[in-house]
Amino acid sequence: MKKIITIGREYCSGGSIIGKLLAEKLGYAFYDKQIIDDAAQNSGLSADFITKNEQKVPSAWLYSILVGATYAAPGTNGAAAGISTGTLPLADQVFNAQRSAIIELAKKGPCVIVGRCSDYILRHCEEIDRSQLLNVFIYAPMEAKVRRAIEQKKLDEKNAERNIKLIDKGRANHYNTFTQRTWGNRTHYDILLNSSTLGLEKTADLLAQMVKESQAD
Repeated sequence: MKKIITIGREYCSGGSIIGKLLAEKLGYAFYDKQIIDDAAQNSGLSADFITKNEQKVPSAWLYSILVGATYAAPGTNGAAAGISTGTLPLADQVFNAQRSAIIELAKKGPCVIVGRCSDYILRHCEEIDRSQLLNVFIYAPMEAKVRRAIEQKKLDEKNAERNIKLIDKGRANHYNTFTQRTWGNRTHYDILLNSSTLGLEKTADLLAQMVKESQAD
């Protein structure tokens, strides 16, 4: 039985909800937004800055100069921890902070972790037993994602599809840049599931059954 499940997902595919349901069914810890809080606490970058920039990779050097002090964590005298001439661009600092947070959370015990290149990070971490890792990717047809965006995210119907494409493009750019792999490519995951086939609850049920029956590599 696998102990660490990562959930990559298209925007509005329901991947985060499926991950939370899966964690509940398995009795596992669930990590999504907590990754941001832990990364902020350990890096000196503010949670607000990480939230706004965790999937932005273009022009990292430029925005590190322009907004480096603007989003500094409280108590750092206007500068984020570790930021000085010659240090890593903030995009890299955000990724490294989240990478450290993901590894530490995974080491705590059985869990479901959502997004943030967690599949790649944990598969290439010597501190994690790879035989206990199961990498999942959740996708859905555009019409299903648009419907969920309108109903649950309250996006404007006229612009919903455009916003979904933009967010997914950002996720893909971030993943492809930091992993040198292709986001959503079937060769990088153990399971890819269309969430619209069974619905969110039954998709989580299916994954839970797969996890329970899975064997160590």
